[in-house]
Amino acid sequence: MWSYVLKRAGTTAVTLLAASVIIFAFIHVVPGDPIYVLLGDTATPDQIDALRHQFGLDRPIIVQYLTWVGHVLEGDLGRSIFFQAPVLSVIADGAETSALLATMTMIWVTIIGVPIGMIAAVRHGTWLDQGLSGGAMLMASIPTFWVGLYLILIFAAWLGWFPSSGYPSIFEGGGAANLRYLVLPSLALAAPNAALILRLTRASMLDVAREDYVRTARAKGIRPWQVVRRHILRNALLAVVSAFGFTFAALLSEAVVTETVFALPGIGRLVVQSILRRDYPVIQGVILVIVVVYLLVNLIVDLSYRLLDPRVELQ
Repeated sequence: MWSYVLKRAGTTAVTLLAASVIIFAFIHVVPGDPIYVLLGDTATPDQIDALRHQFGLDRPIIVQYLTWVGHVLEGDLGRSIFFQAPVLSVIADGAETSALLATMTMIWVTIIGVPIGMIAAVRHGTWLDQGLSGGAMLMASIPTFWVGLYLILIFAAWLGWFPSSGYPSIFEGGGAANLRYLVLPSLALAAPNAALILRLTRASMLDVAREDYVRTARAKGIRPWQVVRRHILRNALLAVVSAFGFTFAALLSEAVVTETVFALPGIGRLVVQSILRRDYPVIQGVILVIVVVYLLVNLIVDLSYRLLDPRVELQ
């Protein structure tokens, strides 16, 4: 186990180094100049040169990259050009919203996708299975923003059960009650992803149900639900757990649209705003943090295989 973790740590370090090069290079080849965004069209050449020198943008690209990497290794992601604040603090301001949104979404995906997928697999070939499978395909094909708009219309505008936009921090007053602001956006994000988990759970369970050891368990007279729980579901979960890593990665991109629809102050909107402002340090810092989180989630998913099935050998 520990040798595998150390091996993955080395691979992660190489991946992060490659990611840092790609992130830095692509951002600096994108047309646009943050200095012009800050000063506007009326700025004089002397003002432009002075501000570009202040932010170190007049130095060679390789020097800028090495300086940035050196600061990153010290835990400093730089200073935002637009906000005039440390990038870490800028990211932290939106991290609460995005982290809670992703957590609530994954909870919805789990409690909706896995149980309903189990029911569809157990009732394979019946009208219930066909209805659940058809509904899953429908939800997977509907754009997230469309789901979000209708959730706002029904549950916020018509019924008034939940707020339609915004998110006040749970640490600044209101406490856990403020989580109600994230119910609708998390449901909008969960709808297509829960549909995919549902179909994968169903397909994995049907594949496992054809194995010889499952037929042997049934021949021994073990109760059907015990066969499902002990033999089918546990072995089918390996494929489902793998999908959770990809689902989490999908949330990082889909959250941009959802946070815009619900006006949430999260990382997704921060990335969009920073790109429009050409705020290089914020863009680089956010993408690097996302890469780190994604790698950690995949490591956790891989380690969970051993917990689900001790026979799995990590290499």
